[in-house]
Amino acid sequence: MALVEGNKVELTQVVSRDPEVHSGDLVFAGTRVPVEILVAFLSSGSSIEEFLESFPTVERWQVESFLEYSLAAIDHLLLESSRAA
Repeated sequence: MALVEGNKVELTQVVSRDPEVHSGDLVFAGTRVPVEILVAFLSSGSSIEEFLESFPTVERWQVESFLEYSLAAIDHLLLESSRAA
């Protein structure tokens, strides 16, 4: 679970998926902004601040929590992979 300013944040507060919202893409909860746009922004060298300025319906804590959850998921996958080897 991600922490934002010492408070635990549930994943469902960060991202959601609904077939009726943006064709079922993973979006930031409460918005229609696909998470993949954040990844594209960061991959192209843009900052989180630039992303937030372009998509004001997304909150900074959602971006930070998404990144924390993503890191934890990758860490878990690598740990499981090393145990299986």
